[in-house]
Amino acid sequence: MIIDSHAHVIVPPESYKFMGELVASRANPALPPRLTDNAVREAAQVILDIMDKVGTDIQFLSPRPYMQMHSVKPAAVTALWTRHMNDLVYRTVQMFPTRFRAVAGLPQYRDESPANCLQELDFRVREQGFIGCLLNPDPTEGDGAPPPGLGDEFWYPLYEKLCELDIPALIHSAGSCSPRESYTLKFINEESISIISLMNSRVFEKFPNLKLIVPHGGGAIPYHMGRFRAWTVRAGGEFFDDKLKRLHFDTTTYDKDALELLFKVVGPDRVLFATENPGTGSVVDPASGRAYDDLKPVIEEMASLTEQDRRNVFECNCTRLYTRFRKDA
Repeated sequence: MIIDSHAHVIVPPESYKFMGELVASRANPALPPRLTDNAVREAAQVILDIMDKVGTDIQFLSPRPYMQMHSVKPAAVTALWTRHMNDLVYRTVQMFPTRFRAVAGLPQYRDESPANCLQELDFRVREQGFIGCLLNPDPTEGDGAPPPGLGDEFWYPLYEKLCELDIPALIHSAGSCSPRESYTLKFINEESISIISLMNSRVFEKFPNLKLIVPHGGGAIPYHMGRFRAWTVRAGGEFFDDKLKRLHFDTTTYDKDALELLFKVVGPDRVLFATENPGTGSVVDPASGRAYDDLKPVIEEMASLTEQDRRNVFECNCTRLYTRFRKDA
């Protein structure tokens, strides 16, 4: 079974209109659109056609990250938009239960405590069968000082809830308000910052069952291991490579050389197959003639992976980590 663990919903035209009204009115007033079944089905069909073309059996759907509007004032904007997007994810999964699983967006707001997200997360998981969530390390989206790093106690209320619900969080930044930093670059930067913050903390001593996934190949960290190995040797204590094994990663790097290095550094038992397709990588690579995010054949062709390694990457790592996956099958 080929499980794409990282993908996002197609947003119907009616939802874009709602987004514009939310921002323009500052959520006062704002009435969510009544999406027809046909609108939801048409949006889902775009993804299903791609899945069938590239050989994906199941995708995990979440709200599109750069559109989460976590920094837009007031907090009601992101709260209403997050609810609308989670509703869209839920309806899509209900329509196609054998092809999709639901991953929740969180109504994070600027530098406010993530405690404001717990009610939405609890409802989506317990009542609607969502199997994981997104976690944005910087809900200010670069517009002001960010919250403390993910190793800080600031995040403990969310970590407690993740452990209670036994779900993973995908560490995924959102938009970027900085002209120096596109949202794509911000994803990589925030993932790198998050890893180092977590590795320099006691989060996993406090929450030994916490499950965190760092997408896009772990930001910059797996490609600069020498710097961080030297750092931990100089400081004493646990070696950096061993610390890193508390985290999981995914394959959305869109580059064979990067993926081979990722597997070598963290091990194929820590990497989940993911494409974020359709998304940034959905353009044809002139060298291969395939889309950059058509990653299944890239991994299948890697001589360094055993058959069991490939099965772990494509399926088993994901089903082991997402324990609610089978409950909703």
